[in-house]
Amino acid sequence: QGQLVESGGGLVQAGGSLRLSCAASGRTFRRFGWFRQAPGKEREFVAVSTWSAWSGDSTYYADSVKGRFTISRDNAKNTVYLQMNSLKPEDTAVYYCAVALLPGTTAQIMGAGSYDYWGQGTQVTVSS
Repeated sequence: QGQLVESGGGLVQAGGSLRLSCAASGRTFRRFGWFRQAPGKEREFVAVSTWSAWSGDSTYYADSVKGRFTISRDNAKNTVYLQMNSLKPEDTAVYYCAVALLPGTTAQIMGAGSYDYWGQGTQVTVSS
């Protein structure tokens, strides 16, 4: 059984930065992802970090956050981070950490249904 504990959300002005953390326990996970859900909208992919024996470490980002957000992992702590810079009001959402036991294919990693465990979510609010 996997458990995830998220932290780091809050209120920030546009152009500011926040760093989200997600600590995983219970299993060894090969894929750590971040999703977000704004009011009235569907949950959307933000970023993912994967590891596999054949391809090593890989990261992928949604186009809307590329160049502003950075996902990173501390394998010793089984923790993933999402550094969010140059935040915009449209980044306002509840951010969810998700993990999977397998690294997954390129087609799978952006789909919420391919993750095994989810965090409780943390609110990020960006004021204009």
